[in-house]
Amino acid sequence: MYSLAIGDKTYSSWSLRGWLLFAKFDIPVDVQSARMYSPEFVAMLKNFGDGRLVPAIRFDTQGGPVIVSDTLAIAETLAERHPDKNMWPQDPIARGFARSITAEMHSGFGSLRNDCTMNLRHCYRGFTPTDAVLSDIARIEVIWNKARSRWGANGPWLFGEYSIADAFYAPLATRLQTYDLPMSAVASDYVQTTITDTAFKEWRAGGLAENYIQPGYDMDLETIPWPNV
Repeated sequence: MYSLAIGDKTYSSWSLRGWLLFAKFDIPVDVQSARMYSPEFVAMLKNFGDGRLVPAIRFDTQGGPVIVSDTLAIAETLAERHPDKNMWPQDPIARGFARSITAEMHSGFGSLRNDCTMNLRHCYRGFTPTDAVLSDIARIEVIWNKARSRWGANGPWLFGEYSIADAFYAPLATRLQTYDLPMSAVASDYVQTTITDTAFKEWRAGGLAENYIQPGYDMDLETIPWPNV
């Protein structure tokens, strides 16, 4: 059995990625959560190594407990340990592209991620993106269009069937929705696929049930309800 440490479901984008890697591939896991920046959060992470970041996983082996932090490391660990789950596309060309764009997401899109923090409580009206944010969106459009046009015929996800790449891009998809950012029809369809997915809806409902507003994550803008999906 794996243990997974996560933070606030409404705000922690990295936690969402880590959780989706288990939920979408039906891998049993014991989820441990705590409010970010709280004493409980610090105490929880003492059982998950020296990283002091979420998500992190822990599992036992004959040689002792293994601790893996960082979503990319977690994804590769699970794909290695569960080859039957086909967490990456099976086609080698698609798999190479999927790994590349997942790594790009992991290290890139800083303007979008910094200016538009993940917030699943509501959507905003009147947000004005900077040129840097628009540049990030343009690159995302290129990535999503290429994946969907070349490999997406057999399903609604980037490579048809759900893959690690979809787990990584899920929080970016929510940002496009939350901040009412400009997007093409292809991107809009993918955003809707993401936010209407059963696993994502379960995650968001869990965040709302926590009933906590994390200081510093709300903007002084008009808010509108999250889509009733």
